[in-house]
Amino acid sequence: MSLEKKYSKLIDSIKKAGSAAVAFSGGVDSSFLCHAAVAALGNKAIAVTIVSPMLPQSELDWAKRIAALTGIKHIVINEDHIDEEVAANPYNRCYYCKKIEFGKITDAAREHGAAVVFDGSNTDDLNDYRPGLQAIAELNICSPLREAGLSKAEIRELSKRFGLPTWDKPAFACLASRIPYGETINKQKLSRVEQAEDFLRSEGFIQFRVRSHGDIARIEVARDERKRFFDENLLDRVSRQIKEFGFLYAAFELEGYVMGSLNRAQEKTN
Repeated sequence: MSLEKKYSKLIDSIKKAGSAAVAFSGGVDSSFLCHAAVAALGNKAIAVTIVSPMLPQSELDWAKRIAALTGIKHIVINEDHIDEEVAANPYNRCYYCKKIEFGKITDAAREHGAAVVFDGSNTDDLNDYRPGLQAIAELNICSPLREAGLSKAEIRELSKRFGLPTWDKPAFACLASRIPYGETINKQKLSRVEQAEDFLRSEGFIQFRVRSHGDIARIEVARDERKRFFDENLLDRVSRQIKEFGFLYAAFELEGYVMGSLNRAQEKTN
């Protein structure tokens, strides 16, 4: 099916909902879904963002920017608490987190008269470990991008065509994904990871993660960005800043950024 036909299928399926609330993180997929929802439903579409300790300020800024650009009504729900099941950080942490967050989004949708809740998962998500998809299914959340057969690459291409600045935005996952399964999540750990990643961004890095291993920050950058670390001044700056944020040690992952690299520890035990 051509990209144009997939987009037409997407618009048609959204129109059938009559009204909808988009679970909006500010990422590539949910930003494009906001655009499509407005195109299909106009002011009968809303976007809902859950602001928790696991969402960095930079992503909230993106969400506000895209909401203003698309004209979608943006509802922000502040949730400062980390639920006990999420803080325990089991291998299926994402299931508990999504169950809680989408429960709140569903409540907001009902309050604002939206008939359904949309999430931004795409066809690529079916090929990765995504326990959150189970929670989404249990809550009867609709996934119109996935149902239209759109992949991440196709969503980026369509986003570019429609002038969305997120078309080339680096992939992102919540801050909790930086902490190994089984290690308790708290605000202090999330905060130091956020500060460390903000610093790498300020240094011009594009795709990166700062994985938290106790007192060690394991830095991953895209493979083609690794060569920048052959610079003693940069190494000194990164080391100094990482430690100022609360880590005792700063380590560099030689193979570079790998999506879901923390899953390896769990896979090794199975």
